[in-house]
Amino acid sequence: MRRLYPSAGPAGEDDEDDEDLDSLAGLADAYAYPAAEAGRPYLRANMVSSLDGAAVADGKSAPLSSPADMRVFGVLRALADVVVVGAETARREGYRPARARQDFAERRADAGQQPAPAIAVVTRTLDLDFGSPLFREPLTPTLVLTGAAPTRERLVAARAAGAEVVVAADPAGDGEGVDPARVVAELAARGHTRLLHEGGPRLLAQFAAAGVVDELCLTLAPLLTGGGAPRIMNGPGVPGPARLVPRSVLEEDGFLFTRYVRAPWPPEA
Repeated sequence: MRRLYPSAGPAGEDDEDDEDLDSLAGLADAYAYPAAEAGRPYLRANMVSSLDGAAVADGKSAPLSSPADMRVFGVLRALADVVVVGAETARREGYRPARARQDFAERRADAGQQPAPAIAVVTRTLDLDFGSPLFREPLTPTLVLTGAAPTRERLVAARAAGAEVVVAADPAGDGEGVDPARVVAELAARGHTRLLHEGGPRLLAQFAAAGVVDELCLTLAPLLTGGGAPRIMNGPGVPGPARLVPRSVLEEDGFLFTRYVRAPWPPEA
């Protein structure tokens, strides 16, 4: 993997920098969360897109991925306290619990993190398979964030599966949708300040419109799909629209790994 932006520095330093990016430790340093005041949450989104803007192919993101993309995916998870995902995406992609990785054990321990990030599923209806591995086999208990007070039946099922149900309703909505800002606040209150958002497109658009996305890590796949697949954000418009600034661009096998952040960066307390 090589760095395209920013340039690595004077001639002769590029090779050393590229070798570092080929290691998990080097990638982790390249994608490290910014230092911020204790308790301040930072939400990073990670998505993949084809050249023509599709977020999925044949209904899933995997056909757009690559070995390098999966390395970056794994590193971003290994750096996070919690992974936020919509219920539809969790079902479609067959989400399982995040696993502890020995390569990151010392780094996570030094940062005061659990051995593996928690998965936080955002759902309007709480219509989830609580018998799935996501709920029955997590190293770190799975969280369920919903906008409505769940029925007693679903609440009992969630608790029996070991999940923590968090109500984060949008006060300006219909009582069923979640409030992205409250989701972030509720997770931060539980010690999860390094947030990783993995979609789907509808949920990510809601978070972006609410102004709580601090960073976008976008893999641009050298593929054309056509069709009517959704974009990486497929929901409400972002006021402004908001402008991000490039932080880095990496490349391997024709795939571009871009990182955009909100200014100023690092974020102010």
